[in-house]
Amino acid sequence: MANKIFMILTFIGVPVSVIGSLLHWPSMVMFIVYCLTIVALSSYMGRATESLAIVAGPRIGGLLNATFGNAVELIISIFSLQAGLVGVVLASLTGSVLGNLLLVAGLSFFVGGIKYKRQKFNVFDARHNSGLLMFAIIVAFVIPEVFSMNMSETKTLTLSIGVSITLIVLYLAALLFKLVTHRGVYQSESSEAAHHEEEPEWGKTKAIVVLLLATLAVAYISENLVHTFEYVAESFGWTELFIGIIIVAIVGNAAEHASAVLMAFKNKMDVAVEIAVGSTLQIAMFVAPILVIISLFFDKTMPLIFSWQELIAMVSSVLLMVIISNDGETNWFEGLTLLAAYIIMGIGFFLL
Repeated sequence: MANKIFMILTFIGVPVSVIGSLLHWPSMVMFIVYCLTIVALSSYMGRATESLAIVAGPRIGGLLNATFGNAVELIISIFSLQAGLVGVVLASLTGSVLGNLLLVAGLSFFVGGIKYKRQKFNVFDARHNSGLLMFAIIVAFVIPEVFSMNMSETKTLTLSIGVSITLIVLYLAALLFKLVTHRGVYQSESSEAAHHEEEPEWGKTKAIVVLLLATLAVAYISENLVHTFEYVAESFGWTELFIGIIIVAIVGNAAEHASAVLMAFKNKMDVAVEIAVGSTLQIAMFVAPILVIISLFFDKTMPLIFSWQELIAMVSSVLLMVIISNDGETNWFEGLTLLAAYIIMGIGFFLL
């Protein structure tokens, strides 16, 4: 049923998005059309990556899902940087971290926990990811903010570039560690056996073609979506911070939101956790640094400096997720706890 709805939204939304942008339809109408179309396209990206995950295994599948899910947000962020909306981009990065660790993981744990009393995932992966989360958010994001207090803008940007390059190198090293040098060393045998038993919805070639076409469509629609932000913000009285943290983050990460919850419902917690946590790591250690470097080619550069509210929210999310996930087990109440934290932070950013 859901697939049919997304199919209808896609086949209606894409042409309407093109026609509406060419005929300059009202910004509020187009904002809604763009958001719904991106969510519908994200469902196709999610189904394609799920098919690839069955073929490639939970780790690579989770990585693919996170990568193509984050591709949507990366595209939106690049167009936002081009438009000079640095505040929206930084807020959307914060929103992605909060959304993945609290909303996506929370919904996954809650939905899966209602069906199964206890759900287990690879504890070694959880501990490995916990260390990277602590480094990426607490070290790499907080340190620039602390040191920038006594620095000029030029030095702050130089520090941000140095931190960004370090993050990218470490992220690539982490992929090398998990997928090459230590592939299978800490792998859960049960998850591997489970994924081999399932047949993918689409073949490898079809899945890749769908991913590419959906990504191209999202790129076009995202560029137009960015131009509606200012009008929508004025109409509802929303700040750039709220639009970035809640709206852009949810729309941009719709693909992995849906996929992670679906994986948890099927009791494939290794994939669900890899999507939620892996996506967060990719945002913090690859997408954010890449955006810092890309911003050098635009009129307005983006140093890796977040507000204290954003930093405290991200650090709190990381600590809560680490504490909940480090035992390799979860249940519906732990999912509800993560969701409650997301709601509290969402209210705070809305009223800020």
